Amino acid sequence: MEAIVYRKYGSASDVLRLENIDRPVPKAGEVLVRILSAAVNPLDTQKLRAEPYLYQRPATGLRRPRKPVLGGDVAGRVEAVGSGVTRFQPGDEVYGSIRDGGFAEYAAAPEDLLVHKPPQLSFDQAAALPVSGVTALTGLGGPRGVEPGRRVLVIGASGGVGTCAVQIAKAMGAEVTGVCSGRNAELVRSLGADHVIDYTKTDLTTTGRRYDVVLQAGGTDTASTLRRLATPKGTVVLLSGEASGRVVGPIGRVVKGLALSPFISQKVRALAVMPTASDLEQLSEVVAAGKLTPVIDRTYPLRDTADAMAYRQTGRARGKVVVRVTGAA
Repeated sequence: MEAIVYRKYGSASDVLRLENIDRPVPKAGEVLVRILSAAVNPLDTQKLRAEPYLYQRPATGLRRPRKPVLGGDVAGRVEAVGSGVTRFQPGDEVYGSIRDGGFAEYAAAPEDLLVHKPPQLSFDQAAALPVSGVTALTGLGGPRGVEPGRRVLVIGASGGVGTCAVQIAKAMGAEVTGVCSGRNAELVRSLGADHVIDYTKTDLTTTGRRYDVVLQAGGTDTASTLRRLATPKGTVVLLSGEASGRVVGPIGRVVKGLALSPFISQKVRALAVMPTASDLEQLSEVVAAGKLTPVIDRTYPLRDTADAMAYRQTGRARGKVVVRVTGAA
């Protein structure tokens, strides 16, 4: 099969190659999926460079990658199933977050990482959903995590997580404020945001507005700064993986935020989501109810996966960037 492979760490253009490799064989409890679409996630870039060093190098491989094919969020059709699989059969349309192996024509994954694709979604849309959608839904406390009328601030509202969070929070009945650049303001409004703040022109801490939930889906502000945007009993949710350091990454910011939480009136939470079938089923219900539609900025063919990853790294992508493996829409 064709796959995008990396054998050493580095930039996408330097180390990603299109190769023919053996098609995986599903083991007991696994499903072989013919991949039609796969989304690019920040974690793919972290694995590609093995950064931040503190935790990504031991997890990915000290000297070279243990798993040479990136791509976690996928959508496709079941090709075959291993022994003991009961939820799927060949021909089923599925999506999920399989951790690795998605930038290829086929991937084998545990049954409990996949669910049936909602018929409302294309394969591209389904691939764009798992990590971003589950992160947004979990960050907001689940399907009924925000009471109607509550004020929700979404920082990074035009990104993959942010575009999902704006839609979900609005569907819960919240008053939603999205933070993004001016070029993305109309997109965020179209997703249901009641207010949009251009962070390039406005300092959030000077607006005088306070929010019941401050969801940081982008940026590198610390919890001590973000808590100034929350009501006295509000919640600050740290979701952003952005960081300038190559060694520690966002962990330092997160640890300081969690350490601060017991000493202030607000709650500080941090999430690093790895979606399971249970998470995805919950997300599918939100989609089926018409409350969430993934936003896709660009699609690329499999051979141009390096370009897809490079574009996502620019920070200018609106919603998700998707690799179309076999021409699926």
